[in-house]
Amino acid sequence: MHEERRERKMHSATPWGGSLEMHATSDHLTEEDDATHSRNLELDPSALARRQHLLELDETQQSWLLGPQDSRKSSKNKYVDLGCLVVRRKHLWWALWTLLAAFVVVGVPIIIVKALPKHQKPPPPPDQYANALRKALLFFNAQKSGRLPKDNGIPWRGNSGLNDGSELTDVKGGLVGGYYDAGDNIKFHFPMAFSMTLLSWSVVEYSHKYKAIGEYDHVRDIIRWGTDYLLRTFNSTATTIDKVYSQVGTAKNGSTTPDDHYCWMRPEDMNYPRPVVTSTSAPDLGGEMAAALAAASIVFRDDTPYSNKLISGAATVFKFARSMSRRTPYSRGNPDVAPFYNSTGYWDEYMWSAAWMYYATGNSSYVSFATDPRLARNAKSFLQIPDLSVLSWDNKLPAAQLLLTRLRIFLNPGYPYEDSLRGYHNATGLTMCSYLRQFQVFNFTRGGLIELNHGRPQPLQYAANAAFLASLYADYMDATDVPGWYCGPYYFGVDTLRKFAASQQLNYILGDNPRKMSYVVGYGTDYPKHVHHRGASIPHDGVRHSCTGGWKWRDARAPNPNNITGAMVGGPDRLDGFSDVRSNYNYTEPTMAGNAGLVAALVSLTSSGGGGIDKNTIFSAVPPLYPANPPPPPPWKP
Repeated sequence: MHEERRERKMHSATPWGGSLEMHATSDHLTEEDDATHSRNLELDPSALARRQHLLELDETQQSWLLGPQDSRKSSKNKYVDLGCLVVRRKHLWWALWTLLAAFVVVGVPIIIVKALPKHQKPPPPPDQYANALRKALLFFNAQKSGRLPKDNGIPWRGNSGLNDGSELTDVKGGLVGGYYDAGDNIKFHFPMAFSMTLLSWSVVEYSHKYKAIGEYDHVRDIIRWGTDYLLRTFNSTATTIDKVYSQVGTAKNGSTTPDDHYCWMRPEDMNYPRPVVTSTSAPDLGGEMAAALAAASIVFRDDTPYSNKLISGAATVFKFARSMSRRTPYSRGNPDVAPFYNSTGYWDEYMWSAAWMYYATGNSSYVSFATDPRLARNAKSFLQIPDLSVLSWDNKLPAAQLLLTRLRIFLNPGYPYEDSLRGYHNATGLTMCSYLRQFQVFNFTRGGLIELNHGRPQPLQYAANAAFLASLYADYMDATDVPGWYCGPYYFGVDTLRKFAASQQLNYILGDNPRKMSYVVGYGTDYPKHVHHRGASIPHDGVRHSCTGGWKWRDARAPNPNNITGAMVGGPDRLDGFSDVRSNYNYTEPTMAGNAGLVAALVSLTSSGGGGIDKNTIFSAVPPLYPANPPPPPPWKP
């Protein structure tokens, strides 16, 4: 019996519910040990019953019967392991409730405030310059030729000039479009191109102001109407050309042959011949056309195909203008052009167009040409000739010098351009000095209008151009934190230029003059009512008037039946006198070039949209400048 017990495997329950396995062999137990072991196994029945009951319970139930768990396990439940930190559970709950309370106290009010509709302070109402600017732009709508868009906004104007250039075999569709220059129906391409350049310059510098007063799209439409037409006046798809069309319509003073001066007709009713003037040599006109297209390409840089088209056309006509065999001014010896828009030179157009070509393309050959000392010498840049400081459709020198001064002020390219750029910068300062009354370079009327054309008729266009240059130069200085400039030993702050531009010149044009008359039609309460303008002076009543039948409207004493809103007339005489007579064009005729300068001056001075200029857009095509090292000095010789 004992042997069987020693040789079998024995199982019994442990007091904590587990099993106990015991293995014994005869090799390890003596007879005495075996007897002792047998006695230990003879337990009482109650103990055996209790053990049997424990074997039938699972571990959890056994633990209940065996008493509470280890106190360390209970203590462990009071803490939370956050990975890098162990905290008491109650502290964690306290922190969470604190964060929730903070969110309710702080976060919820913020969310509510953010969700409420914002009541922004409305922008200030447009100032007098913005109001006048809106009207001045409408003048260009009234001057449009061709098939007009439905939203042109001038109810007394319609399609006209649809047969212009129809006899040309190299221009598909003829020379339809563009603008009539003034009160007649001639399309002069020289001042038209200048007007587009000036308008584009104003958009490049002050696009934020145009946007603020809601005229950005409008002014771009005006520019594009002009540049689309200019692209038709030469073969803009070619790389080399041998001619440009410089004018549509002609007039002979004193002639009785029906033409654009002898006849007084609405452009919609024209039925007389309108010949096209061709120029095979046009360094001045070609240069101005290149400037117009290049400047407009910057305005339309958001329309890449059109911008590239403008640049391509500009390069072609610039090449034509620079041709050595085509250096005769376009108006010389041409009786259809010289009496009206006679060009006195072309070196200023070379500098002007080269600057715009550089800004439009970034091609350094253009800036090298613009800063070539020989060009500055030929253009008489540094001779301080007063008349050469007057910006006009004929003289671009002060504008070209300011445009290149911009390059020095903002990019400072250094050698090899620095000498010429510094000269242009100094010349620009002297131009501004010449506009100041105390230096007596130019006369002023008693009412304060500067006589940049020496008291000759139509002075306002020159005053408006000067106001634009002065205001723009002041903005350049403000943008670079330069407080003023020197006129010899005298120092003047930038506000001196703004006072000249605004309170002395533009305010005079808008009505602050001895006559208390606004010279911009439709602005103010008293303005010219007998504007020298064919379309505005003949009723829009469906009746077609003949060449001479319109004379009765030319000579009528009644005000114009159609208001040509925004037109700036020629202006007063040297005594501040003005005659509101339709037949006296020196007083009452508006021009494209005059209104372009007015628009540029007005947008530069309006406070709508905030002050300052767009410093960078004009340089968007200019590559980074790494000034070359100047040549070493010559060897020293004793």
